[in-house]
Amino acid sequence: MEGLNTFPKRMLFTATSHMLASNCNVTMEELERLRQFDTCTLSNAIERLKIRQRNDGFITGPVTCRFPQLAPVIGYAVTARMRSSMIPVGGHCYHEHPEFWKYVDSLAGPRIVVVQDADHSIGLGSLFGEIHARISRALGCVACVTNGAVRDLPGIEALGFQLFAGSVSVSHAYAHVVDFGEPVEIGGLRIRSGDLLHGDLHGVHTIPIEAVQELPAIAEQVLRDERDLFELTSRKDFSVDMLAAKLRKAVDGCR
Repeated sequence: MEGLNTFPKRMLFTATSHMLASNCNVTMEELERLRQFDTCTLSNAIERLKIRQRNDGFITGPVTCRFPQLAPVIGYAVTARMRSSMIPVGGHCYHEHPEFWKYVDSLAGPRIVVVQDADHSIGLGSLFGEIHARISRALGCVACVTNGAVRDLPGIEALGFQLFAGSVSVSHAYAHVVDFGEPVEIGGLRIRSGDLLHGDLHGVHTIPIEAVQELPAIAEQVLRDERDLFELTSRKDFSVDMLAAKLRKAVDGCR
């Protein structure tokens, strides 16, 4: 079993290089503007750009938003892998991750911690609880995404820190980080450190960096088109013929 003393030194350089290359031209104002939209609206906007397949770019499966009442979050992924079923090499306690926290602190923010549970018993123990949430928030993180378990939900919710997780566990068991900075896979989505993530009560998806500047305007158009359709369905003279004409117009606009 890998432990904290097995962290490859090359990881920090590799992940940081990708981060700097990916987000150096994105401003905090642009990120905040994107954060104002819900994930469904931005997903529809990305579809209109036709820059990726419609069945790609988002997390699927059991990973769900734990605090659906909180506002959307946006940030750059900080990746790690963990295990919890066996004692780590060297006997490190679950919260002893100085190398990992130094790595988190070295990357540009805002950040979203992305932890893949790589154990054969996924979700046995929770790495992420209130201690990790408070440390992460102090280091400029706004959320955690994991296919594994989380715990201490009331305390974390009170912080306004968002969680997307596959399950909940009462114990941290032998939870420990086994590596960080490398690509991980959560709910069918491959995530690299530096990828721009956006999430809310519906789930988590990636935002293509090259589309950051044009997405807000497209998202606003998506909302306008939806409002037009909603108003149509509210009309007393609503008919299927009217709906068909409206839908034909929408299809033509997406070509």
